[in-house]
Amino acid sequence: MKNIVVGLILATVATSAMAGAMLEPVMEPGPIVEQASAHSFDHDILVPLVFLAFMGIVLFF
Repeated sequence: MKNIVVGLILATVATSAMAGAMLEPVMEPGPIVEQASAHSFDHDILVPLVFLAFMGIVLFF
């Protein structure tokens, strides 16, 4: 019984000792939001168009 009490006391002291130091918290930088640029051409359509052209050439020959 005495060993259990000593073990519980040591466990309590060890967990509070490992809780951490009194340092300032490290703040992570917030997300950076970029505004969309106003382009007249949508570049997202370029890859599918190139793929379709490639497939057309492959199927033609």
